[in-house]
Amino acid sequence: MTTADFLPSHVVPPQGLPTWAAPDGAQPLPPLDPLLPVVVVDRRGDWAHALCSNGWSAWVDGRLLLPLPQGPPAPGAPPARTADPRPLLAEAAESLDRYRTLAEDLAAGRVDSGTFAERTRGLRVGVVVDGDALWVYDVRHERWCYCDGAALSVFAVEHGPRRTGTDGPS
Repeated sequence: MTTADFLPSHVVPPQGLPTWAAPDGAQPLPPLDPLLPVVVVDRRGDWAHALCSNGWSAWVDGRLLLPLPQGPPAPGAPPARTADPRPLLAEAAESLDRYRTLAEDLAAGRVDSGTFAERTRGLRVGVVVDGDALWVYDVRHERWCYCDGAALSVFAVEHGPRRTGTDGPS
């Protein structure tokens, strides 16, 4: 691939990204520079094989790569499917309502602090709305997702990539 033919699909996050020789985390390589454009040429679970414009490639935690916007679909092509943010928003609203109800019960003396702590254990919710941008926490997959109103994409994750072959249902 020549530099002229190089069309990046992703960018390395601003803090850079650790790399490995294989999708197993056993053999670390030098990290990728912050905001470096790359092409994802293969995926295995959470791992992505990232190709740089100079031909160097390495395996990275693919969930941390920032996708670049792509051009519009060709005329006559079927529309691309995008993740719908509404289910995550509904889950966040339900969790927030559950917490609000329990906080009201605690304030009114209907439950004690021990019961409140027990009933809220494991409850997680996160939503940030800033104009047309939305960040919502996906509790089931332990990751933050970003939505521009039209498409939902993974923005940040809490855990490192899983070893190949240990992927469960997503």
